[in-house]
Amino acid sequence: MELEGAAALVTGGASGIGAATVGALQAEGCRVAVLDREPGAAKADVVIECDVAEEEQVVDAVAAARDHLGGLDVAVLSAGVGGGMPLIDMTTQEWDRVHAVNLRGVFVSLRESAKAMTSGGSIVTVASVSAFTTERWIAHYSASKAGVVALTRTAARELGPSGIRVNAVAPGVTDTPMFAQSKTLPGFAEQVVSRTALGRLGTADDLAEAVIGLCRMDWVTGQVLIADGGLTRWSPLDPLEASEREPGPERPAAEGGRTGR
Repeated sequence: MELEGAAALVTGGASGIGAATVGALQAEGCRVAVLDREPGAAKADVVIECDVAEEEQVVDAVAAARDHLGGLDVAVLSAGVGGGMPLIDMTTQEWDRVHAVNLRGVFVSLRESAKAMTSGGSIVTVASVSAFTTERWIAHYSASKAGVVALTRTAARELGPSGIRVNAVAPGVTDTPMFAQSKTLPGFAEQVVSRTALGRLGTADDLAEAVIGLCRMDWVTGQVLIADGGLTRWSPLDPLEASEREPGPERPAAEGGRTGR
């Protein structure tokens, strides 16, 4: 897709991955509309206050963005919330709070964006590696992001005949405002870095670059691009990691051995 002059919409575009994506789209020559519940910091051609958990607000905001931009070619659905709580203590209210934004909000935003794309286009959802990994205390978040993956794949099949491509980017641990609370967990950030092949936390700009890439790929739809610096390549069953923790005479031979799993 040629992004120069394209009309783009970004939900959650006032901060984090969304804000970085807005900047990246503008650098490509796009005209951009931001939909955000707290739009004060947003920098775009048009900024619309919108809570994606509220269907009527999304319907009206997408229509307003389309009218202001003269159409819609790109939609990046990055609005999301997090939270942490043991499963047995989790209330249905907490479950619904996360799903209302992360899954229902993406569904409504995707539906309305697709309706506004009269000449094809590109939709990129923001999922998470948590859709595929097993992490305690974020059952609601993981389930919502797994739903986004399934929604993305189904939407790609349904909307393909209309020339609309639908893909997802799945961030790993990314240094954004949503990650700020995790920094209070002793040693958490350092542990993540140690298990990331590229040796650092992700940045919002890293994810924006992945989004731009998906927007450009005309022959790619229904795919999930995991952008995590190699974090999910770490395995707790790695025999070399065990040998590195306890070097000495018991260290396994470098050649000739086999590992059973």
